[in-house]
Amino acid sequence: MIIVGLISGTSADGIDAAVCEVTGAPPGLQARIHHAITYPYPDGFQRRIHRACQPEHSPVDALCQLNADLGEHFAAAAQRAIAAAGLTAADVDLIGSHGQTVWHMVQPDGRVSSTLQIGEGAIIAERTGITTVNSFRTRDVAAGGQGAPLTSYLDWLLLRHPDHWRAVQNLGGIANVTFLPPLSDADSDPLALDSGPSNALIDGAMVTLTGGAQSFDRDGALAAQGRVDEAWLQVLMAHPYYERRPPKTTGRELFGLEMAEELVSDGRGRGLDDASIVATLTALTAESIADAYRRFAPAPVGEIILGGGGARNPALVAMLRARFDPVPVRTHEDIGLDSDNKEALVFAVLAHETWHARPGAHPALTGASHGAVLGQITPGANYADLLRRTWCGG
Repeated sequence: MIIVGLISGTSADGIDAAVCEVTGAPPGLQARIHHAITYPYPDGFQRRIHRACQPEHSPVDALCQLNADLGEHFAAAAQRAIAAAGLTAADVDLIGSHGQTVWHMVQPDGRVSSTLQIGEGAIIAERTGITTVNSFRTRDVAAGGQGAPLTSYLDWLLLRHPDHWRAVQNLGGIANVTFLPPLSDADSDPLALDSGPSNALIDGAMVTLTGGAQSFDRDGALAAQGRVDEAWLQVLMAHPYYERRPPKTTGRELFGLEMAEELVSDGRGRGLDDASIVATLTALTAESIADAYRRFAPAPVGEIILGGGGARNPALVAMLRARFDPVPVRTHEDIGLDSDNKEALVFAVLAHETWHARPGAHPALTGASHGAVLGQITPGANYADLLRRTWCGG
């Protein structure tokens, strides 16, 4: 099947759209990206999303309109990706849209009671004419899971090493890891968790320090100029989230702009310059990831595979390599996968599995009571034909 995967991540800096081909079924499922683009939001739109992630700035009327406006942008991103791939909407079977997470409701005991992703699927299906699957996380939450990290299921299907445990480490706004047993191990379960912040606090600090002129630390340049305040780092590592046992997930509702603003104020109170504040928050990402491995890895890890935007931050990658030495730290590209568009591929694969009435998550990865079929299907103009071709044998 030809499927377009769509996602706007925690950083909300645009929509990743990938035209993918997905065939087969687990354990023989195969997936590849034909063509991928990044669809930039118009000026000011990222700020609207970030404000929607703050309860005091997200009245119901603004959230309602943002849901529709995001649907329009997701539809436009799909159309642009399809055209860039040299295809038409008639060539595409499904769209799998993650949408934009604006709130992930984690209770004090770590249980996720609700999760909200917006970007109206009905608008995507109406504008493109393509049957659309969206709202993937809510079914896993309904089944008692965390609703995340859903990328871990693709890791489980495609990225296990023949002989040793592999950690697949995503460095998005939030850092999440999948610990994968080798293919030679038929008895061990995988484990996935959000370890804490990745780019979210660094980005929030950059916005705060520059008055909005810069939204991230490009190439880790500012962090490289600063010094890590080790005493402050130890204080930051005392946050109770790091001790919570998996399954566990988090997001901007905890490690977001509000926390970043507070940490900038704390850093200045310690007499740190801007570069040293960013260096210490970058070290917090690296240390909280390493701490999660020490606490929760089910077995010694033979290699670590980095993906996500943080993998392009040399300062962060250097800190991770120093903490994990002598374990090899590689990138998705080193094993033949495009890390920039992996998450878009994930939602193409999940849409494929949903359409075929197969689970889209492993209960050991999310903590759900069972592997559930994920997502909500909105019929597009191609719906009846797709049913005939894929379910009726015609």
